[in-house]
Amino acid sequence: MQITAVEPRKKGLSALYIDGEFAMKLDTEVLIAHRFDIGREIDDETLHECVQASDRKRCKDKAMWLISYRDHSRKELCDKLRRDYPDEVYEPVVARLEELGLVDDSRYARRYASDLAALKHLSERGIRQKLYEKGIDRDLIDEVLGELFIDEKEQIRTIIERKYARALDDEKGRRRCVNALSRMGFSWSDIKSVLNEYIDISEE
Repeated sequence: MQITAVEPRKKGLSALYIDGEFAMKLDTEVLIAHRFDIGREIDDETLHECVQASDRKRCKDKAMWLISYRDHSRKELCDKLRRDYPDEVYEPVVARLEELGLVDDSRYARRYASDLAALKHLSERGIRQKLYEKGIDRDLIDEVLGELFIDEKEQIRTIIERKYARALDDEKGRRRCVNALSRMGFSWSDIKSVLNEYIDISEE
């Protein structure tokens, strides 16, 4: 097989032509490093090695871009990378990022849980569910929540003041408030206790 053309494309890719026909797009830097020059004769093994090297580099570049944008859990990063790459490509990339401390579920879980409590005002149950969805290990979730003090009633008060205080005058508004708080993981006993500070719902 002979390389007959290498044409630059967008996003750091180049189109590789073999024997006069388009073969595939590969990372430009990898093509240069493998000396895939026009006129060179290559075999299937050499081409396969270049394809693998291109995939690894593209996968690493994408992973680095994702974690530079914001912190990711291991599962979250793997889920995004597997959309474009097979397990044998992205798994070593993620493992290496873990070795370097760039992907750390313990750090991620603590930061994410703290944000959910302070910014979203979720309940402990709600935070637990969010962490579980991010792929955080159950033991680590227990550890993180054990370090995080959450005043559930105060969280409910904050949410009501910010979103639902004016909606508590009628039954429809109260039900909407209760349903929202329930979805956030708060218990009915805590919801009712706080709502009674605003209205009398003992008969409801």
